[in-house]
Amino acid sequence: MNFETVLFYLFAAVTVFAALRVITARNPLHAVLFLVLAFVSSAGIWLLLEAEFLAIALVLVYVGAVMVLFLFVVMMLDINIEQLRKGFWQWLPLGALLAGLIGVQMVWVLGAEDISAGTAAVKHAADYDNTKELGRLIYTDYVYPFELAAVLLLLAMVAAIALTLRQRRDTKRQDIDKQLKVKREDRVRIVSVPSSRQANAAQDVEASTNGHTAD
Repeated sequence: MNFETVLFYLFAAVTVFAALRVITARNPLHAVLFLVLAFVSSAGIWLLLEAEFLAIALVLVYVGAVMVLFLFVVMMLDINIEQLRKGFWQWLPLGALLAGLIGVQMVWVLGAEDISAGTAAVKHAADYDNTKELGRLIYTDYVYPFELAAVLLLLAMVAAIALTLRQRRDTKRQDIDKQLKVKREDRVRIVSVPSSRQANAAQDVEASTNGHTAD
């Protein structure tokens, strides 16, 4: 067993452990941190497969941007853990069924002849550029799935914007058109406020008047 194999099993064990902790951690903040650990260990496996571009993209995009956003959202939201865990045992059979289905698919893929034949990984030359090779495959052999994924992401973005801009009664909104048409008289009102001396004099006059009335 060489050093690369030891590293592979180490990264794989960390990835499996972190993935299990993502779904078993009671604190959502801890679950997000374990998901970050799973992404980092997966990036290490991709480095062993000489997919440096994918590893760097995983760390920069997901760990550096998406997961940081998730972390801030989880920290700012007041999440009720007890309410979040209601119905866990109710949906456990369905989750176990889906997990078993995914496990069967993984075993089926690993049992394929191309993988189970025991062929060693291809060692590329020092000047091999996997980024260039990835771009060539995306825009030639996999151009239609790539375009389909782009359309799905566009639809998801439009749907998110539409859900955000929908009119709801429980939210306050700004009407920019009304704000631009507003005049000074609508917002500013000049009021004559008497000085403290005038106010004291008025109080003395009122007190004397009340005294004469009482007499």
